[in-house]
Amino acid sequence: MKKITTSYILWAIGLITPISGLHRLYNGQIVTGVIWMCTLGLFRVGQLVDVFLIPSMVEECNAKAQARLGVAPDGSPLPHSNPVTLNVTGDLQERLRMRLLQAAAARGGKLSVTQGVMATGADFERVENVLNDMFKRGYVTITNDPESGIVIYDFHEL
Repeated sequence: MKKITTSYILWAIGLITPISGLHRLYNGQIVTGVIWMCTLGLFRVGQLVDVFLIPSMVEECNAKAQARLGVAPDGSPLPHSNPVTLNVTGDLQERLRMRLLQAAAARGGKLSVTQGVMATGADFERVENVLNDMFKRGYVTITNDPESGIVIYDFHEL
């Protein structure tokens, strides 16, 4: 993830030295970064304008990186069929909860993190966070399998 602070430091270097455009290169804007380097930041005017554009540059760069990794801004996995839903984080969270609930229902109301990962395709940390949130809200209880000791989330209403 790109940081605004780093971008501003690179911008400042370009303002006080003849090496402009480093902040653009850092944020994946290669073509304009090279142009800035060759023209002293568009004759310093572009460099000065960029002080206001840096937050959106960083945000756009980070959003593109997350989309390439198949991750929404909240860390939940993007559905493979429709990557346009990058901004619909609440719906993704709710879908993950529903898929975990369905997986638990198919297993008699009990679900481990690994089973949740297999059923949803989400990563272990994300599934565990959602299940722990459901525990905190009282939707599930946590037990251990007597034989293996694996943590089991018990959806007591199922």
